[in-house]
Amino acid sequence: MERIYLDHAATSPMHPAVIDKITTVMKNVFGNPSSIHFYGRESRHYIDEARQTMASSIGAKPNEIIFTSGGTEADNMALTGVALANRDKGNHIITAQIEHHAVLHTCQALEKQGFQVTYLPVDEAGRISAKQLQEALTDDTILVSIMYGNNEVGTIQPIVEIGEVVKGHQAFFHTDAVQAYGLLSIDVKQLGIDLLSVSSHKINGPKGIGFLYAASHVPLSPLLFGGEQERKRRAGTENVASIAGFEEAVVISQQTLAEKAAQYTQYKEKMISVFQEEGIEFSVNGTLDSSLPHVLNIAFPGTNVESMLVNLDLAGIAVSSGSACTAGSIDPSHVLVAMFGKDSDRLISSIRFSFGLGTTMEQVEKAAHETARIVKRLVK
Repeated sequence: MERIYLDHAATSPMHPAVIDKITTVMKNVFGNPSSIHFYGRESRHYIDEARQTMASSIGAKPNEIIFTSGGTEADNMALTGVALANRDKGNHIITAQIEHHAVLHTCQALEKQGFQVTYLPVDEAGRISAKQLQEALTDDTILVSIMYGNNEVGTIQPIVEIGEVVKGHQAFFHTDAVQAYGLLSIDVKQLGIDLLSVSSHKINGPKGIGFLYAASHVPLSPLLFGGEQERKRRAGTENVASIAGFEEAVVISQQTLAEKAAQYTQYKEKMISVFQEEGIEFSVNGTLDSSLPHVLNIAFPGTNVESMLVNLDLAGIAVSSGSACTAGSIDPSHVLVAMFGKDSDRLISSIRFSFGLGTTMEQVEKAAHETARIVKRLVK
């Protein structure tokens, strides 16, 4: 049985060139990057090169890139780091109800420390209102954290408008770009972004590595203490091999931005056209016009998400019901609740398909027909 992987938003397979880079570094480079001898300098060279590559990919400076263990740590560092370093200026944070739990749970932890958090609602497309953001800003607001593109439904937020609203205010603008980076062109200076989170394993790099862009003017308290790595912002000996692999993934992803966006958009169109041909009832969660090219979230009325996932897996098709970070949770998707309300049937009938490296048009078409066959059987 051919297995079809359509869950790239959860994680992506490593690119062969990334694996080659990692294994080469693992075999040949072992020095501690903080050591001043040859072996240390050799390791440091790989880190410096990678930092330059990451910075160039978003229009930043190398010293504004902080390597982390992934997107979750980058989000935690952005929110907690800014909150603690700027407490004398205010204690108010603004975010959105549809953020990844790495942001939402960090906000909840900060609330226990005395910070006030405003959770902005979204419309049925999953977008916040720049006007509501403007109205939520106060003299005590020190941080606005709005994700670039949603991991469950793919909705892209009005980043340009958000940047304009925050500009001139003391608040810093953070965006979780874990799903958007590597698929959309991002220039932090043009967009007015002060902090940005990225994860390697979403762009065909290794797991356990990511980065936080923090503009040089942003005061940031460290979360980890020990050595003076990352300009005293994150203690701990750097993961040189993973950083090198991450850099390779960044180079490849940046070279193929437009190509991938066009290809994945065609996959979405093909999947929807097959559903229409099969005559099944379905609705797109979010919007096709302003969404991440690789994410397609569909509600199939009359079905149950657990039955759908099991049947699709038995058919060799790997998809999900939303964020992989909440797998096994009995709670409905907080993203769909924010978009449609807690009583919506979409909460129990929605599936996320996401495309990436290795996905072919033939696989997408086959998966769509198989999905339609399962839907027809389940809704009888």
